[in-house]
Amino acid sequence: MKKIFIIVAVVLFCATAEAQPAEVTMEGTTKIIKGFMSKKDLATDSAFSWFATNQHGYVPEPNALQAFRANRDSINIIAFGGTWCGDTKNILPKFYALTDAAGLSPDRITLLGVDRNKKTIQHLTEAFNVTRVPTFIIMKNGKELGRVVEYGKYGMFDKELGEILSGN
Repeated sequence: MKKIFIIVAVVLFCATAEAQPAEVTMEGTTKIIKGFMSKKDLATDSAFSWFATNQHGYVPEPNALQAFRANRDSINIIAFGGTWCGDTKNILPKFYALTDAAGLSPDRITLLGVDRNKKTIQHLTEAFNVTRVPTFIIMKNGKELGRVVEYGKYGMFDKELGEILSGN
């Protein structure tokens, strides 16, 4: 029952994302987004020059790319990241390169920014038990298939995401 509530809550929050603008703060030269954001927000804002830099030269793990292509029309991903976080700055651009190469529609990805305390709007980090970023949660048919936190179990986030999609 709790999982159903969480799924319904996410759908409602995603549907009202435009009605709830993200909170943006500055810590020196670091721009922190707390709330819903998009790849476009990161790719077009000069405060996030790390986004393009960290996509450069990345080649998706072949099995992960194949798994994403095979499932691109049946999954949704909820991603939590911090625009201040070194791991997010490194992994999130590569994640988007992987999903773009696989043809996953941007509408299938919900990206939430967190502050330094790992909090976001509407207590969603608590609802999804997110304590570290980035965290990628793969959903299929309203259920969580699995998640990868930071670099994953063995340092290859993309390979682990592919394994989740392949059922390994």
